[in-house]
Amino acid sequence: MPRIGMEPMRRKALIDAAILAIGERGSLDVTMSEIARRAGVSSALAHHYFGAKEDLLQATMRHLLRELGREVSAALQNSATPRERVAAVIAINFSDVQFRPETVAAWLAFYVAAQRSRPMRRLLRVYARRLHSNLMSGLRQLLPASEAVRTAEGIAAMIDGLYIRRALKEGAPDPASAIALVDDYLTMKLTAGGHTS
Repeated sequence: MPRIGMEPMRRKALIDAAILAIGERGSLDVTMSEIARRAGVSSALAHHYFGAKEDLLQATMRHLLRELGREVSAALQNSATPRERVAAVIAINFSDVQFRPETVAAWLAFYVAAQRSRPMRRLLRVYARRLHSNLMSGLRQLLPASEAVRTAEGIAAMIDGLYIRRALKEGAPDPASAIALVDDYLTMKLTAGGHTS
């Protein structure tokens, strides 16, 4: 008889194992049995909790989105000014949790999978809309509407680009350098728009 409360723990263990396996492989070309073995459960139990591998991969992506959403939400609550709001969104995307090599690799694998998978593409659109909305929550108070939208798009493109560059490098991630690079772009846009705070 299964112990009460084990299912959420095992589901989380499988999702964590999926992130590690994808990160190690650099693609979604991992099997349920590999993921199950990493999580310390049987392949049958992994299938019981998630069905097909595609279901586990979608659950993994939703988990990453929720984790990112929680971090961003907490950071925005602690931001007093519009400029701090934008800076908080940038910083969270390069936090220790989000900018880990295995998380970066998982995100890139999901981007590739979204070319063929409608559910994955839908989840990536959710991510893109949230990122845009979170950036705009500060930018719309700092820049004219059209420039705020362009700046949000530029920041989002830099975040994605820095994830790609991170995935192609070896060694430890350098979040401070990534944050500084995006912040330089933001400062340039604000200065050109006549805002310095």
